[in-house]
Amino acid sequence: MHRIISHSLKRSLTIIAAVAAFAACSKDAPTAPNPTDETLATLRSVTKRYLDLDAAKADGFVFLHGCEVREAGGPVGTVYVNMGRLADGRIDPWSPDGLIYAPDSANADHPKLVAVEFAIPYALWTAAQPPTFLDATFQREDEFGVFGLHVWVWRDNPKGMFAESNPNVSC
Repeated sequence: MHRIISHSLKRSLTIIAAVAAFAACSKDAPTAPNPTDETLATLRSVTKRYLDLDAAKADGFVFLHGCEVREAGGPVGTVYVNMGRLADGRIDPWSPDGLIYAPDSANADHPKLVAVEFAIPYALWTAAQPPTFLDATFQREDEFGVFGLHVWVWRDNPKGMFAESNPNVSC
């Protein structure tokens, strides 16, 4: 059985299809969530309690090194690491391996959380290429024997979200 579609119905369907296509291309059209945004929101959420350094220490983070300034890159901050998380060899936004703090000029006893760090010991990484997270490649940190990646979730970084150092941190 053949259906006959009237000229006016075809025209109406064409207009509806064109409007739908235009809406899909417009700036106001709904878009799929960006996994990067969701992951960064997760990192902020799970590390919010570590805005208080005492909470980080209570959860097993220990002092690794003082406020560091890299020769080639600039200031990084003071790093605290959770040895249990570091030893598991996983990259998990729900469980970062390290926390990076910057001095607070208003209150020297309470540094400010500025970034998180993911790290994997060389001995636990068997792939030929360094690990990646959100398309950012971990860098070698030979002084610590790990591949590391800083994620500046608590302080803007003009060098980028995953840069090694941050000019907005001072030591």
